[in-house]
Amino acid sequence: MSSLNIAAIRLAGFSWRATRSARPSWVSQRLVVPRRVPPFVFPLRASSSRASTIMPLDTPRVTDDLESLNEFFSQKILPAFPDGVQCSFAYGSGAFQQQGTEHMSKNMLDFIFVVDDPVAWHTENLQINRRHYSALKFLGTRAITHIQQQYGAGIYFNTLVMLGARLIKYGVVSTERLITDLLDWETLYMSGRLHKPVLTLKQPTNPELIVALDNNLHSAVHAALLQLPDTFSEEELYMSIANLSYSGDFRMSIGEDRNKVSNIVVPNVPKFRSMYSKILESEEHVFYNPVRQTYEQYPNHISQYHHLNLLPKTVHINLVSLCNHNRAIPDTEDVLRNLANDPHCGTYVAKCISDIVKRSSYSQSIKTILTAGFLKSVKYSSKKLLKMVRSVKNKN
Repeated sequence: MSSLNIAAIRLAGFSWRATRSARPSWVSQRLVVPRRVPPFVFPLRASSSRASTIMPLDTPRVTDDLESLNEFFSQKILPAFPDGVQCSFAYGSGAFQQQGTEHMSKNMLDFIFVVDDPVAWHTENLQINRRHYSALKFLGTRAITHIQQQYGAGIYFNTLVMLGARLIKYGVVSTERLITDLLDWETLYMSGRLHKPVLTLKQPTNPELIVALDNNLHSAVHAALLQLPDTFSEEELYMSIANLSYSGDFRMSIGEDRNKVSNIVVPNVPKFRSMYSKILESEEHVFYNPVRQTYEQYPNHISQYHHLNLLPKTVHINLVSLCNHNRAIPDTEDVLRNLANDPHCGTYVAKCISDIVKRSSYSQSIKTILTAGFLKSVKYSSKKLLKMVRSVKNKN
């Protein structure tokens, strides 16, 4: 992009930035839009020109030495569970270094099993690992699968399970439900976890799942850019992305480390870079300034509409609901175009994402009491509260 074009973009964004400082009132500045929402909005076709995008020189693909964890998974985890796993990944402080964690091996190891047929998988797992389940096992496989699929975030957790010398927690989610959350952000529970680095232990083979995993990362970038200022650092970008699935989560107030987002991002910037560098290279509305070592964007109605239009369906639905007062605007596309001209649209987007997380965090937490059992729930919650207390003490 020529210097004249960049100057034009800056000029277009000047009046926008001048009005971004004041936060909107949710009552007085609501847009007027209809409640009826089309099933989807076709995305804008991005320009094929990428010559103007400048990226940091130090953006290598990250290859971590996690042989011991992979060995533990292949020798201890997989043989202990049924076949039929579409893909699997580990996450959390047991899989990745986080600030304030000295010995990863002492932390509980969190796994997710993605399965094509949850009924068949739970049936076999109940035969192999019946002790992993709470009293719900007495209701049978179909009841367990119904609770998994119909309540909370569509995932069933067995927690505080001793496997060899390692304490683990594992969740089971259907391939179909995961794809839906990755594409639509219905709950932002699994899709939010996958905004952050995970250790993939079994690569997916389902083409739809592979596409959905990539689409989820693109959506995270669009949502983060709408909420970031004109100039921001690489770390601030990843903090904004990592925070998407924590904003609105009531557990961040009563049972989580208060520094959780920074603890995840700061030690793992290279891993975030390996996830998002190619997406940022292809994004025409953000530029890297190698002199200042910052990213720059020039918000105007074109760039804002571009990001808004590429957000997941549930965010669109929430935007229409939030901004719907007198039902005067005919459809979702017009709502997004109207919102693209509002300098506070990032604040509206943040509110809609927070509402998704709030709803799913409550329902999944209630569900976990059933799936884990009362005693395990108390023990698990106590550990979380202890982490929160320690983080507050360290901050003070």
